[in-house]
Amino acid sequence: MISAQEFISRQHRLLAQCSANSVCLIPAALPVTRSRDTEYVFRQDSDFWYLTGFSEPETWLLLSNHQQYPDGYRAMVCQTKDPAAEIWQGRRLGAEMALAKFGLDEAFELNELDDVLMEWLADHDNVYFALGQNPKADELVLGAIAALRNAPKENLAPPVLQDIRPMLHEMRLFKSASEIAAMKAAAQITAAAHRRAMCFAHPGCYEYQIEAELHHEFAMSGARHAAYNTIVGSGENACILHYTENSAQVQEGDLILIDAGAEYLGYAADITRTFPVSGKFSGPQKALYNLVLKAQLAALDLLGPDVTLNEATNRTVEVLTEGLVALGVLSGSVSENLEKQTWRQYFMHGLGHYLGLDVHDVGDYRKQGVHRKLQPGMVITVEPGLYIGADADVPDIYRGIGIRIEDDVVITATGVDILTSDVPKTVDDIEALMRKQ
Repeated sequence: MISAQEFISRQHRLLAQCSANSVCLIPAALPVTRSRDTEYVFRQDSDFWYLTGFSEPETWLLLSNHQQYPDGYRAMVCQTKDPAAEIWQGRRLGAEMALAKFGLDEAFELNELDDVLMEWLADHDNVYFALGQNPKADELVLGAIAALRNAPKENLAPPVLQDIRPMLHEMRLFKSASEIAAMKAAAQITAAAHRRAMCFAHPGCYEYQIEAELHHEFAMSGARHAAYNTIVGSGENACILHYTENSAQVQEGDLILIDAGAEYLGYAADITRTFPVSGKFSGPQKALYNLVLKAQLAALDLLGPDVTLNEATNRTVEVLTEGLVALGVLSGSVSENLEKQTWRQYFMHGLGHYLGLDVHDVGDYRKQGVHRKLQPGMVITVEPGLYIGADADVPDIYRGIGIRIEDDVVITATGVDILTSDVPKTVDDIEALMRKQ
C-alpha cells in the first residue's frame, strides 16, 4: 500500500534536514528472547520500518549527504546469506538482493558492519543516531566513535553525535495519503472485530473468549497481530484502565468495555466501545453512557486545524462535569467542580493521543512549552471515559460502572475524518446490533 518510492522520498526528506556532510544511522530491531531458545514474534522498529518497509532484524540503513553525493547516498547492511541459518529461521534477503529491491547505492553483509561504521563515521562531520534506543546499536556506534577518537595518528576525527529522533518523529507525525489508507484499513478490520465481539458476548462467557473473537477477526482479515494488549473488562473490571487479565466470567447485567486495535501494515488502530452484555442498557448505565458520548461528540465537533488537544479536553471536561452534577454524582455547582477539578476522580486519563506506527505514536504535544495546534495529516484518538469504582462515594446505582468511547480521527482542512465510524456507539445502534445476534 506504501510504494517503494515513498520510502525513498522519506529518506531524502530526512537527509535534507541534516547538517552538511552528515550520516544517518538507523538500525532495525533485534529479536527478543521469550524463554530459553524461543523468541517473541518479531516486530520491526517503527523508525526503521517508516524509512524502509523492510521486516528483517539486525539490519542497518545508512544515509549520507556527503559533499561528493549531491543527491544523497543510500546504503544498507543486511543479514548475511546463510543457507543453514535460513533452514531454521527463515529466508534472508541478503545484500545483493537488497541493492536492487531498495534501489540502493551500496549494500553490505552484516559481518562487514564494524568496518562499514568506522569508514562512514570517519568520513563525516555529524552522525544522526537514536542513542539509548537500542543498546547493541549504541555499543557499536559509540565503540566506533571511541576508536576514531583514540586514533589521532591516523588523522581520523570522530563525527559530532546528533539525535535523529526530533526530525524523524516530526516527519512521522504527519501522515501521507497512503499511510492514512493503511490506517483506514486497520480501522475497518478493528471495527469488524468489535462488532463481532458485541454479537458474541453473552452472560456466562469469559472475557478471554471475547478476546479470542477479536483476535480471530484480526487474523482472518490480514492483521496477524493486535497493536497493543487487548482490554476486555466486564463489570467492575472496566474501571481498571489497563486491565488485560481478561479472565473473569461475564455476569448478567454487566457492561463490557473493549479496548482493542489491529495492526495492519505496521499501523495501529485503537477503538474502545462499551456495551451491555444483556443487549440492553439499564437506566443508570444509559445515563452515564450518554454523558460520555455527549462529551466525545462535543470534542469531535471542536477538533480541527489550529485547535489543541488541551482545548478539546477542556470542552470534554465541561460536558462531563455538567452531567455528573446533574446526575448527583458530583455535589455543588458546575463552576466549583471545574475549579476544584473533582472530575479527575472519575476521568483520570487524557482525552487522546497521536496514533500511527505506534499506538501511542511519536510527536511533540507542546512546542516551546505551548500546547501544539493540530494540523491536517495528524491522526489522534478521542477517548473520554467515566470510571466509578465500587467503593466510590456516589449513589449506589452508579457504582462499579466503567465506560470509555474511543475513535480514531484524521485532522483535515475542515475538521476531522473519523476512521472508526463503522462501530456503533449510540445506545440505540448498539442495542439494535445486539438484538440481531
